[in-house]
Amino acid sequence: MLDSEGHMQADLTCIKLAEDRFMLVVTDTQHNHVLHLMKNRLNKNSHCFINDVTNSFAQLNIMGPKSRELMEKITVGCDLTNSGFKFRDAKEVEIGYAHVLAVRITYVGELGWELYVPTEQASHVYDVINKAYGEINAGDVPLVGLKALGSLRLEKGYRDFGHDIDNTDTILSAGLSFTCNFDKSPRFIGRDAVLKQKEERKVTLSKRMVNVLCLTDRGDVMFHHGEIVRRDGVEVGEIRAGSYGHSLGGCVGLMMCERRDGEPVTKKWLERGDWTVEVGGSGEHACQVRLEPFYDPKNDRINI
Repeated sequence: MLDSEGHMQADLTCIKLAEDRFMLVVTDTQHNHVLHLMKNRLNKNSHCFINDVTNSFAQLNIMGPKSRELMEKITVGCDLTNSGFKFRDAKEVEIGYAHVLAVRITYVGELGWELYVPTEQASHVYDVINKAYGEINAGDVPLVGLKALGSLRLEKGYRDFGHDIDNTDTILSAGLSFTCNFDKSPRFIGRDAVLKQKEERKVTLSKRMVNVLCLTDRGDVMFHHGEIVRRDGVEVGEIRAGSYGHSLGGCVGLMMCERRDGEPVTKKWLERGDWTVEVGGSGEHACQVRLEPFYDPKNDRINI
């Protein structure tokens, strides 16, 4: 969601349940803000109703290379193949005694499903999942939380609104303009501003979100946020969000890179630079900087 100047107001998932019914999924920090924006944009002629169903659902996520095998074991009569249940599809499935909305989407860069379960049936669905996992792998299902999520999403370069992107950033600098349909009618809020920014490409793309991987694998080198990044000794930005990338074998983070000469941040410009990152207490370390994510840039692991 943008404002009239093309700056981001929220990052969310919109699930189309029917031609006239949608479900929006937002982070806890954006909940009231998005609700406020939506209600303020209604007018007396709008035939639209907004219901906050936050307390009606629990969310359980099944993610990883074997998630399809597990989903096939716990669901009834649902085609979970790559062609039968495509990436970004949303379908109602049966798990135990519950009717669950399953969405094939990921925030960790692996094959997986988000499950929206009626709150009163969440414990039951969890027990079904745990039992099925034990039958496949002999043991309880491994539970992971926000620290694991943070590490995995940063390896994949996924943004987090309110953390590494916010309402001071444009959708172009954040690298999220692929979400825009400029030909759609009616026009989305901020469309004209974004198109103007695209025309002034040289100016707007002098500031772009990039991925950073530290090449030093030592226990005392860890990204948190605020670490200074330099190209050829010149400061060009700081780490906005960082973690240890266990799949990559080093610290990984997102940085808003800005050229002082006003020229665009391009792939070639990034490749030709000598990059270092200053990590507090351990000095400067060599790093790699890319526009594309370091982990599975072609989305092969998602589309299997």
